Amino acid sequence: MQPLVLINAVGLTPRLLAYAPRLRALADRGWVRPLHDVVPAVTCTAQATLLTGVTASVHGIVGNGWFFRETGEVRFWQQANALLQAEPLYATAHRRAAHRGRSLSIAKLFWWFNQGADVDLSLTPKPFYAADGNKAFAIHGTPAGLTDQLERALGPFPFPAFWGPNAGLPSTAWIAQAAAQLIATHHPDLTLVYLPHLDYDPQRFGPSGCNLPRLVGELDNACEPLLDAAGAAGSSVWVLSEYGHVDVSQPVLINRSLCSAGWLAVRPGPFGEVFDPFNSRAFAVCDHQVAHVYVQRAQDIPRVRDHLAELDGIAHLLSGPERQTLDLDHPRSGQIVALSRPDAWFAYPFWLDDRSAPDYARTVDIHRKPGYDPCELFFDPKRRFPRLHAARRLIQKKLGFRTLFDLIPLDPSLVRGSHGLPASTPDDGPLLLATGPEPTSPVLPMTALRDHLLAHFDLADEA
Repeated sequence: MQPLVLINAVGLTPRLLAYAPRLRALADRGWVRPLHDVVPAVTCTAQATLLTGVTASVHGIVGNGWFFRETGEVRFWQQANALLQAEPLYATAHRRAAHRGRSLSIAKLFWWFNQGADVDLSLTPKPFYAADGNKAFAIHGTPAGLTDQLERALGPFPFPAFWGPNAGLPSTAWIAQAAAQLIATHHPDLTLVYLPHLDYDPQRFGPSGCNLPRLVGELDNACEPLLDAAGAAGSSVWVLSEYGHVDVSQPVLINRSLCSAGWLAVRPGPFGEVFDPFNSRAFAVCDHQVAHVYVQRAQDIPRVRDHLAELDGIAHLLSGPERQTLDLDHPRSGQIVALSRPDAWFAYPFWLDDRSAPDYARTVDIHRKPGYDPCELFFDPKRRFPRLHAARRLIQKKLGFRTLFDLIPLDPSLVRGSHGLPASTPDDGPLLLATGPEPTSPVLPMTALRDHLLAHFDLADEA
């Protein structure tokens, strides 16, 4: 049984593959197919579909975040594997291998839904949160001691390069080196590796506003130790991606519109206005180019839909059974699913005056914000010396003062790239690069990956 390394190079498209000579060489030895996007074409939904072989209407991951009706909270970037409502491929592979009297070692590195996953090795970002509100960057892994071992060998994981204004190449390079070391020392049969480098500048500046040949070349170079380790171990290497990026020029402030119309409620407080879901008759959970609109009373759905139909930047509104066309007819979905125009995206702000913005709005705070905020990729340009301000805040923190890293702008017009809608052409969408039997179909659904992987390990059925 040949080991396999599966690289998730988010943002890599068939068109961009030409700028990655190492990955292109893998394609020349195997085959490449575009993948049909899922909707929303975002990380958590795409990865859940890739892992389970079913769509969001079955696995339940309707976005990077959604409204948890049980607790009345919007939560983004949850890591619990138990949130998947369909069996992921590693659980299927372990179960089928055991049924045949075989063992299978699986490593899952920085893919989502990592906590509690049925894998043998794992690494995932997981800061520590103190009782006084302080936060310490950290990664978590299994088995115990794995992260300490890797950080002794490679240095601390560069967490600020994984997300935030400093997000960039160092995090991808570290993950690739960590994967290479685990392949050499632990010899997993299947290694899932997530490399995020192409998800930063294409969102900041749009694909036409950044140097994509350089960025793809950097990703390709970062893969070198991983590819070398895979070659030494005799592993096959497959590469996939989740979506491509598009240029955008218009943020759609859907929650401000709902707030102005009296649908969305806020609660004034000492740290700015906070979103009040219990007293809101309608609100949107914004996730790139898709928004789930939650409407408390069924009789209000037509009126909310009519109101949103007047909002510039929205292309489609689907409610009730119409959501089946997107495979989003699931209890976690909003009663209305909104799709932006291709050149627009949904921004989460709900406050009507920036002076009333909640304090977390100016920080990198992916779990507190009731929506995705790509402004976290920027330093606030209104500050003359933002890095000096960041250094001062860091010194204050180290001296024991309570402080906010208030570095993030409130202006969504800074964001020039997004994703979430299906790609306009297969060349600009996600891909799968693999070896083995070549599919006859010119484009594959994302649901196909699971069965291709199981077939590689001769576990394609229950026999």
